[in-house]
Amino acid sequence: MGRSAIKRVCKKVSKKEPASPSKKPAGKNKDPSPDPAPHHTFTSEETETLRKELLTWYDRCKRDLPWRRLAAAEMDANRRAYSVWVSEVMLQQTQVSTVIDYYTKWMKTWPTVEDLAAASLEEVNEKWSGLGYYSRGRRLQEGAQKVVRDLGGQMPRTAEALQKLLPGVGRYTAGAVASISYGQVTGVVDGNVIRVLCRLRRIGADCTSPPVADALWNLANDLVDPDRPGDFNQAMMELGATVCTPKRALCGECPLQSLCRAYKKVELESASSIRNLVDRRADAPIGSDIEDCAAASCSLCMQPSDRWDGSLGVANYPRKSAKKPAREEQTVTCVWERPGEQGAAEYLLLQRPQKGLLAGMWEFPSMLLEKACTMKEREDILCGRLQEVSGCEVSVKDLQFVGEVRRPLTT
Repeated sequence: MGRSAIKRVCKKVSKKEPASPSKKPAGKNKDPSPDPAPHHTFTSEETETLRKELLTWYDRCKRDLPWRRLAAAEMDANRRAYSVWVSEVMLQQTQVSTVIDYYTKWMKTWPTVEDLAAASLEEVNEKWSGLGYYSRGRRLQEGAQKVVRDLGGQMPRTAEALQKLLPGVGRYTAGAVASISYGQVTGVVDGNVIRVLCRLRRIGADCTSPPVADALWNLANDLVDPDRPGDFNQAMMELGATVCTPKRALCGECPLQSLCRAYKKVELESASSIRNLVDRRADAPIGSDIEDCAAASCSLCMQPSDRWDGSLGVANYPRKSAKKPAREEQTVTCVWERPGEQGAAEYLLLQRPQKGLLAGMWEFPSMLLEKACTMKEREDILCGRLQEVSGCEVSVKDLQFVGEVRRPLTT
């Protein structure tokens, strides 16, 4: 090794992984649970009103986004589906403002599915750098290669086929691509749509539970406008992103206010509070005129333990489920530096496996610790790893401890 300097860093990693995409076919979900109470559904008249008001609002207020412009202008259905697919994958767990620049550069570099299929994983990871959840970019490329290799370069034409044939494409992405690109009459359910639907129909149960998830997908499929399914789905998502927001909903600007049961409850709770301040009779019923679900035991309603918080208003819906604690892992990492040609420093880098966390990416040599280790045990583990990858004898005395870093890590 000569006079090479070896620096060692121990880091604790708090690993957060995105939820696995649903494997249920879009638009063909069998709901084994009983039909929800009428309180949580829409009449035919309400459905027609919702479609009309929502699409009128969307035509007037929608944001000008590059993937929308491209989808509207692209006449080739194959290229249109590819462009929508890229945008939907990028937008998963990432803000629109962040995605815009990445999307523009991506489509300029790889405007067709064939272009992406021909790219290397290193090139894909480089373009994805900064978006997080690198597995998304990898699956996009894997999907593009499958389209070119197995499907003759033709993107699947239905939500069911998209979900079945493309890696990493779940029920939501399949429905979005099929409705926007091909006009398939199928609904979509993402975080924004969940919030809108839960407030409109006062669905207060845990939205991650199977009965609620099934009910939301059924509602989305029933509501979607058959004449403009792609625009309708985008309008639902747009409403949740810009008006029916998580904390400070702009109810005064909402085109669906007249249909919103959560908003009605806020109004009636407020009126009831005012009456009770005026009339303090002991027998005065509190909130007795607030419309509630008539079902004795409804799987979509708030549970008795989930008390209404008057300070939250419509933000009482949807009910948030308890977050699972992040899994903690401890890794030892080595930054191995040596003098290179013309005095420039050189560093040892290794490529991660093609499957699993941060697949195919380059990193400094590291080892995942299976259990809590003493400093001496860490040093021995690291020396063994360095000798394995370099073929050089490495002594503990060559190691220089730098410190520990704790950070969240995503795929």
